[in-house]
Amino acid sequence: MKISVLGCAGSFPGPDSPCSSYIVEADGFRLLLDFGNGAMGALQRHPAGLHGIDAIVLSHLHCDHITDACVYMVVRRYDPDGKHPPLPLYGPAGAGERIAAIYGPEEGVGGSVEDVYDVKTLQPGRFAVGPFTVEVARVNHPVETFGVRIEHGDTAMAYSADTGRTDALVKLARDVDLFLCEASYLEDKPHPPDLHLTGFEAGEYATQAHARRLVLTHFVKAWGDPQQSLEEARRSFAGPIELAYAGAEYEI
Repeated sequence: MKISVLGCAGSFPGPDSPCSSYIVEADGFRLLLDFGNGAMGALQRHPAGLHGIDAIVLSHLHCDHITDACVYMVVRRYDPDGKHPPLPLYGPAGAGERIAAIYGPEEGVGGSVEDVYDVKTLQPGRFAVGPFTVEVARVNHPVETFGVRIEHGDTAMAYSADTGRTDALVKLARDVDLFLCEASYLEDKPHPPDLHLTGFEAGEYATQAHARRLVLTHFVKAWGDPQQSLEEARRSFAGPIELAYAGAEYEI
C-alpha cells in the first residue's frame, strides 16, 4: 500500500496544509480517506488527478473532513468531457444529505447527490472496497465518527479520524504497519475532553496496539507546535514516529 497525504491540518486549513485528506493506493485502486478543505487543490497535483479516485470514505461529517466532497460534485457533474458514473462514497448516516445541503439546491437536480455519488452508510464492521478490506469502529467525538483500518494482503494501516480517548483505537491499530493518528492538543495546555488526542496519548495507543510505525496528524498550528506533539509521543512510544505533512508519501 501507498498512503499519500493531501492534507493533515485539523479543524481548519493550516498555513501550509489543507485539512484532512489521504489517498490509500494498491493494485491501481485509489481510496480517498476524508476530503477536507483545500484537498482538491492538492489532488490535482497528485498523479491521481481529478478523476483518479475510485472510492471515498468519510470518517465523519465535520466540515474539515468533507467540504471538498461538496466542491468535487462540480468536477463530476459538469466535466466538459461528459458525466461520470456515481462514485462510491462511504460515510456516516446522513452523509449524502449533508453534502447536498452544503452544495445547495440546483435547478434540474434539486438537492440530490445521486448523479455524483453512490452513498453507502457506514456501520461498525468489515467490508470490501476494491482490493482493500476496510474495518470501521465508532470512536470518541461529538458527532458519529469512525476510526478506520485498511488491510491489503499482509499489510495494514489504521486511521484514528478525530477522537478523544477510546479503547477502540487499540483494536483498529493492532499490529498495523502504519498508524495515522491525530494529535491536535498538547499535554501542557488545557483542552476539552472527548474531542481530540495529544501526541502523548497517540503514542500510548500505538504502544498498546503494537503498531510498527506512528505518523501524527490533524495538527492545529494555531493551538500549538506539532514538534511538541512529536516529543510527547516519543515519551510514550518507542517505535518510529514522524509528523505528517502535505505531500508526504508512505509505503508499507
